[in-house]
Amino acid sequence: MLKPILYIAVLSVFMAEPLYAASPAAAEYYEVKAVRGDGIYSLLRRYELDHYSCNFKQFYALNDLEKNARLIVGRTYKLPIMVYTFNGSTIRSSIGINDWNMAVRIQEYNERMLDKKLRDKSFKSDRVLWVPYHELHCPKADLSIPDPEPVAAAQPEETADAGGGGSREFPIFGKAYAKTPLVSNKLKGKVYYVVSGHGGPDPGAIGRRGSYSLCEDEYAYDVALRLCRNLVAHGATAYMITRDDDGIRKEKFLDCDYDEVLWGNVKMMRQQKPRLFQRSNIINELYEKNKKAGVAEQMTIIVHVDSRNKGERKDVFFYYHPDSRDSRKEALKLHRALKNKYKKYRANGQYHGTVSSRDLHMLRETKPVSVYIELANIRNTFDQQRIILESNRQALADWLLEGLLD
Repeated sequence: MLKPILYIAVLSVFMAEPLYAASPAAAEYYEVKAVRGDGIYSLLRRYELDHYSCNFKQFYALNDLEKNARLIVGRTYKLPIMVYTFNGSTIRSSIGINDWNMAVRIQEYNERMLDKKLRDKSFKSDRVLWVPYHELHCPKADLSIPDPEPVAAAQPEETADAGGGGSREFPIFGKAYAKTPLVSNKLKGKVYYVVSGHGGPDPGAIGRRGSYSLCEDEYAYDVALRLCRNLVAHGATAYMITRDDDGIRKEKFLDCDYDEVLWGNVKMMRQQKPRLFQRSNIINELYEKNKKAGVAEQMTIIVHVDSRNKGERKDVFFYYHPDSRDSRKEALKLHRALKNKYKKYRANGQYHGTVSSRDLHMLRETKPVSVYIELANIRNTFDQQRIILESNRQALADWLLEGLLD
């Protein structure tokens, strides 16, 4: 009975061999330090690994991370890139494969990484060969995350000369508000990316006021647009990332529609994660462009309206990125401005808005310093007054401006 058992054991070992030939030596994994703005998706996208699910699974396993964990700036992480010694002959013999097409893809990958300056030298000169994990384990792309949209030419309504030249007409603000006089140059040289939440196929949270529907994206957009106008009035360059043709509106009840687009007239995708990446990609492209032009101070401001239980009142509150001192600093400045205004204008002088950290996509995946603002609980009757009254929407934009001028 021993012989059959031995035979079965040997057969099992043989069948367990991988489909590609065994490599000449065990591969290490390439390591990189996380920098500000790095999330798992953006980090893997930088190295062209983001369209393969097995790369994400391997990244979590290599670094002992939970799914969607946040990265810590300055910490070293292993990427799903295997590092082999190039033998000076062929890629196939260096890593032990027989697939010629795969070898070509690996060579082209190393060349692209060199062109992008993610590699210091060619693998042919330093004998260090990078092999993406997916090439050996899941060569067929199975994820769809949008690539960064090319930055459109500067749209004049946000980037007109802040020194006073030109007509200072900004059509995006609507006919009644298009003309925007220069009040001061206090924010000259600074760049802001103003993002109102949701839009396009996603209206966000919806509240009810009598027979009217209150769509989060419409009210967040109106306050964001007013804030953008305030920034331009004080000399800043401000980009409205979410864009509509409604302009600033005076009505209490803003019509819900689905025609919003993103900077560059980019149509919003239906799925939430790709839609968020569209926004962060656009901001990061603009950030790099402005950084190369010498702009030192850039900031992202994200405006939303919260949704809670109907009975829960919420003052304006703020989120900052957990690993960014500057993000926390800016959130505290805005919080302080609101606190001072509530003390002056609210009957009892009390303000219960909070500042806390949260690992949200738009805080994690955008390169500029960022702050996330929640204006009210859209389902609470009292909180609704803060956003449906035109005077209150303008007050919110004015008070937020004071925090940025601080």
